[in-house]
Amino acid sequence: MKILRRFTAPIVALGIALSAVVAPSTAGAAEVTPSEVAGDAVPSTITEGPKYGDQKAPRWRSIINKYDGRVKEMWAYSAAMDRDVPLVVITPDKKSGPRPVIYLLNGGDGGEGAANWVMQTDAIDFYLDKNVNVVIPMSGKFSYYTDWVEENANLGGKQKWETFLVKELPGPIEKKLNTDGQRAISGMSMSATSSLLLPQHFPGFYDAAASFSGCAATSTVVPWEYLRITLNRGGATPEQMWGPRGGEYNLYNDALVNAEKLRGTDIYVSNASGLAGEWESATSPRFEGLNDGYLSAAMGETIITGGVIEAATNKCTHDLKAKMDGLEIPADWNLRPTGTHSWGWWQDDLRGSWTTFARSFGI
Repeated sequence: MKILRRFTAPIVALGIALSAVVAPSTAGAAEVTPSEVAGDAVPSTITEGPKYGDQKAPRWRSIINKYDGRVKEMWAYSAAMDRDVPLVVITPDKKSGPRPVIYLLNGGDGGEGAANWVMQTDAIDFYLDKNVNVVIPMSGKFSYYTDWVEENANLGGKQKWETFLVKELPGPIEKKLNTDGQRAISGMSMSATSSLLLPQHFPGFYDAAASFSGCAATSTVVPWEYLRITLNRGGATPEQMWGPRGGEYNLYNDALVNAEKLRGTDIYVSNASGLAGEWESATSPRFEGLNDGYLSAAMGETIITGGVIEAATNKCTHDLKAKMDGLEIPADWNLRPTGTHSWGWWQDDLRGSWTTFARSFGI
């Protein structure tokens, strides 16, 4: 089944010449298990099927319902945040037996609007014939999927996303899905930072990680302002999230500072230059069916706004590559000469990162 996703403006959060340094595989089940990282966290309670029928249905539900049960809606209760978190779960088509799991994170709107993997890419179709489970949290807007030092009413109160994603969710969901102990995490834009931080905070828990168009650095002046711009859209500040810039907790959440902790994890990192490419052309499938007026506006938003954001993450990714090269930590780098901060390129990254994940999983 092929579902066409229409254009949406690039997520404002925070690309480079095409190159690839192929990392040697560290294939095999992750050394650290969910029970070992959970500590005293309360495991999530998983329920399957739609929840809160008295509320407006999420926009992605009509899409997953077309897959005849191969793509499931689940809900996971987080005791740390005292809320239910919706999940889209992709299971392999006509395959059986234990298999790995990929946690696929959304960007700035956390999947709560239209800017998510389900509505903007062919992620479902792509993964259905792969022998992996895929879990996509459909909440967490402007959270950076991290544990905050303060609550924020605009974002629903407590923000304990790291606790949820690492300590509360994996044990129950991986048992339900009959996984084989191997796992990866992947994210774009806002969550590209998260997909580096979580493997750093819990070494040995993830076999592989992928980061698309993100900024690893968070504690220096310019990246801190990138955080502020993104969080401002959610009525929040970096100080509410991590305390003062350069403080101990901010440094703990700086993926550039902590790059050494990525050693032993298979890594895929992508970025583009910010210059318009094939996905920004008038003939791009992203713009199919738009009238001339909206086409012009959509292209302008993608090329100008998306170009500026991607140029910013370009610098961040150069810095990360220099740091990892200096530490002799291998990674698969997809550094494109053209491309903006937009979904067409991240859809391409599903293919690029799959090479890394499949090698890591040994499948």
